[in-house]
Order: sequence, then structure tokens, then C-alpha cells
Amino acid sequence: MPKTFFITTAIDYTNSPPHVGHAYEKVLADVIARYHRLKGEDVFFLTGVDQHGQKVQRSAAKAGVPPAEFVKEITQKFIDLWKKLDVQYDAWAETISDRHKKVVQGILQRLFDEGQIYKDKQAGHYSVRQEQFLTEKERGPDGQFGPEWGEIEFREEENYYFKLSQHKDWLLRYLDNRKDAVIPDFRQKELRNAVERLGGDLCISRPKSRLDWGIELPFDKDFVTYVWFDALTNYISFADYDPSKSNIEHQTSSFLDKWPALQDIGKDVLVPAHGIYWLIMLHAIGFPDDQMPQLLVHGWLNLGGAKMSKSVGNIIDPSVLADKYGVDALRYYLMSDVVTGQDADFSEERLTERYNVDLANSLGNLLNRTLTMVEKYRNKKLTRPKSVESHPVEEYGLHVSPTLGVTEYINAMTGCVPHLACQVALNLTLQCNQIVDAAKPWLLAKDSEKREHLDQVLYTLAESLRIIAILISPVSPKASHGIFDQLNWKIELSGKEERFSLANAEWGKLPDGHVVGKPVPLFPRIEC
Repeated sequence: MPKTFFITTAIDYTNSPPHVGHAYEKVLADVIARYHRLKGEDVFFLTGVDQHGQKVQRSAAKAGVPPAEFVKEITQKFIDLWKKLDVQYDAWAETISDRHKKVVQGILQRLFDEGQIYKDKQAGHYSVRQEQFLTEKERGPDGQFGPEWGEIEFREEENYYFKLSQHKDWLLRYLDNRKDAVIPDFRQKELRNAVERLGGDLCISRPKSRLDWGIELPFDKDFVTYVWFDALTNYISFADYDPSKSNIEHQTSSFLDKWPALQDIGKDVLVPAHGIYWLIMLHAIGFPDDQMPQLLVHGWLNLGGAKMSKSVGNIIDPSVLADKYGVDALRYYLMSDVVTGQDADFSEERLTERYNVDLANSLGNLLNRTLTMVEKYRNKKLTRPKSVESHPVEEYGLHVSPTLGVTEYINAMTGCVPHLACQVALNLTLQCNQIVDAAKPWLLAKDSEKREHLDQVLYTLAESLRIIAILISPVSPKASHGIFDQLNWKIELSGKEERFSLANAEWGKLPDGHVVGKPVPLFPRIEC
């Protein structure tokens, strides 16, 4: 029986409201999840919020409200945004939930009982932003801690530590043996270099005397759990993992059906959180190498070359963008203009350009002119060619090949590079517009001997549009529904995701005599 495709994103920290960088990560995961549903697979898409930690407690105090009230308000902003951006997740993680608390405490108790957690006193420099003690290895060439660590304090306190360093050799072997543990591959090299430098163990607690907003340690009520050890566990706690079962083979059938996951994360949380802490945590509680998650690491969406940051004040609100330009325009821009794994500069000018050029001028224009011609020359009715493999445009030096395009599309989506998948759909659109310009259907309609040729051209355009709609459905679902509506295709499934299937992206599905709908402008131009 096929396993469920499990994709999860890094859960969002509720210290501040969402920005467009958060939107990119969630839309990327949503597009990948929709693609796997398009293939006919069962999908489990998990996302959510990380609500504990010192930064949250401080922000709540600054706002003059209890932490629980503070995170509730921020959490709702994320929920509202994902609904607006049509991000369709299957499960929602909140780290303050009892379900999550039970799993975190169960894992901690097991590691403590096995001697992998010990108590010790530490004195040193502490990053308030990253909520961790720093070592000499974190200092730059100038001997200073870099700005990425934020405010630095000197602290001395007693805490509990997880024996992270004893798993270093295992992690190096794992990364050497599995070449696609992290994608893209240059991020795996980056991770391995960081593991080579790994020294010391991981502090996994904070004294309640200075932080009480967290999950209490099951073996010492005077401490709460370090936020990373808490937050990272969400990936299994909300997938029905049972911490009482040390052998993964004895896990719940629900968990085994989903795991392992593809984890969509930002480059800033690869090292050390996901690439070191998380993989070692899983190894320590008995996950074998073949049950390690695959890490899909995306870059930052910057503004003017600088990372978006609340403290800097260069935050772009994606909700405002969606209201201004439309959800499809924003989703299409984020997926078509950003290369997975690389940093990109956000640009409203570029957003409008991609929308106007790719969607309004190319795809929208193709849809409108095709349906207008079918209505004008054939009373809305298509004639299916006797040989659906024949394309009537080769005499013009052109050839439209949706079959080849589908293959290229599958390769792009399998590799988690939706910008290339968008390019496939755009190329098909451009080829079809070239067909119109070369074949000149308005002239063919005046020549009775060209009747069959005109029918072939119109069918080729309409059938290509049907396939293009399927291909762009993960990225721009509303637009795809609009194309199907105007093609008068699968109307009974209008608005439902199951309307689109990759198996149906096969040439020749529109039947002979099919009657198309009336053209309606689908992508009105954005006037700058």
C-alpha cells in the first residue's frame, strides 16, 4: 500500500507577525503538497506555530499581556494569512497543546533514563536572540560575536544537557552515505562542514527562575524545556508519534504511514537546529538512518539585499500584497521568480511584471482569443482531429508538445523547483500564442478548403489550455479553476482540488463536439 506523502514546514515563531518570507515558505510547501495530490497520492501537510521561549515571554511582557494571550493573537494572524493565501494544510501544530507536551516530556524522560541527559553548571556568553550559549567557535575573525546573534549577555547557571557531541560521528557518516539528505546539495556540504566543527553538548533546559513560559521537564519541576528541543518535536508529535515506544517498528500505524517527512525549512534554521539538533535527537530516540527526514532548504526573501527583520523595520506584509494584487498574482510571483535554495530580493515591480507578462499578456490573452475564435468561427463547438497526435502547425516551423512539457514539469516538481515547472507552463503558453500568430485563424475561417485545418488549430489551442490549467493548478489554483470554467470542463467539480489530475494531462481528452464557455478576462492587467 502506498505511503502518505508527508511534508512539513518549519513552524513559525510567534514572537512577531508574519512577513512575506513566511509566505514564501508556506506557499512552497503548499505547491509541493498540491503536486503530490495532483499525482493521486495521499498527502499529510503539517504546519503551525512555535509558541514558547524567552523571546515570546519578553515580547508579551513588553506588550503588557500574559504570554498565552500574546501568542494567541499572533497565532491567529498566521492562521488568517494561510487561509487568505489558499495554503491547504492537513494538520496544525501549536506547541502549547497537551498533545505536544506529552510527546516532548515522554522523549525527555526516555533520554534522561538512558543517561543521555545530565545536569551541569555553565558560565559564558548567551545569545538572547538564538536562546543559546555561545562558544569560542561562534566568534568571528575579529574576536567578536556577529550581529546574527543579536544581544549577548554573560550568564552563569545550572542546567540540563543532552549528549549531542557523542552522536557527531554518526551524523557525519549519515551525511556521507545519503547524498540527498539535504537539498539543494550545496546546503548539505554547508551542513557537513558545520558538523565537523561541532563540539560540546546541547543545553536543553532553562531555569524557571528566569523563564517559566515553556514545557516543564518531567524529571525536574524547576526547569522548562529549551525552545528548540520543544519546537522541533512538533514534526512527530502532530503525526501521531508515541514516545512510549522506543522501537520505531512498534509505532502507531498512523505515524508509520506518514513518516519520514520532507521538511521545508529556511537556510537560517538548517544549522544548527534542523541539520544537527533535530537529526541527532531522532537518532538518539531510535530512528534508523532510513527514517531520517529529508531537508528542503530555501533561501531568504530579502529586501534591498537585506534580510527582512522586525528589528530593522523592513517587513513586507503578504496580506497587504494579496489584497492589492490578488492571491494568484502573489503565489505565482513567489513560485516563478524565486529559485529554490537561493536568496532572492523581493520586488513589487517584479511581481507586477511577472503577472502582466506571464499571466495577463500570455496566458490570459491566449484563453480569451482562443475561446473568442471558437465562439466566432465554430459556434463554441470543438472538432476533435481524427488523429489527436497530429499538430497542424509544423508547416509554420512550430510545434506544440504538451506531452514533452508534462515530462519536464514532472522532473521540475520532483526536484522541488517550482520555478522551472512554471516555466514549462509558460513555454507552452508562448508556443500556443505563436501558433495563433502564425496560423492566422481569422484568415483560415475565410477559406472553405481550410475548414479542417482551422478545426485542428482551435482544438490544439483549447486542449493545450486544458493541460496548462492542470500544470499551474498547484501554484495558481483559482486561475486553473477559472480556465476550466471557461473551457466548460469538469464543471461538476468546480472549486474542488480533485478537479485536477496529472493523469488527465494527456493529449486529446477534450471530446469531439465539446462546447466551450464564454471568455471572461481572467487576469486583468495591473496598472502601475
